Amino acid sequence: MAELGDNAKAGLVTALNGALADTMALYFKTKNFHWHVAGPRFRDLHVLFDEQAAQLIGTVDDLGERVRKNDEYTLTSIGMVQSETRIKDQDDVTLTADAMVAELRDDNRLLHKRLGEVKEAAEDVGDNATSGIVDDWIDQCEERIWFLNQTSK
Repeated sequence: MAELGDNAKAGLVTALNGALADTMALYFKTKNFHWHVAGPRFRDLHVLFDEQAAQLIGTVDDLGERVRKNDEYTLTSIGMVQSETRIKDQDDVTLTADAMVAELRDDNRLLHKRLGEVKEAAEDVGDNATSGIVDDWIDQCEERIWFLNQTSK
């Protein structure tokens, strides 16, 4: 990768750390819903939420390492995740299954937007490695949105 200018590199790192914060927050929310879902679709949603949570946690290390490969610092605490994420907390463990599905779908849409920002920032600075890997993350996010959208019908 070519040497990046400070401003360009800062934009990419900010986008990566934002996507990392959103991914971690969405992982925790998805596990929360996995643990607390109830009703006639319990088993199907319990399994779906667990599969989606596993996919999310699987990208966390890759996101953090992309930041480190740019010789910058990544998130270091829950507080930093909270300050950088666009994903809202959900502490109501009595939400209906339908409300959980809709909320996760909408939150994955927020993550999708953030990943698009990473893609744009990577392309702006010629970081082909990040640009390529973010395509996979976007595809995974689109699949989660699709599954959740179809489940909500």
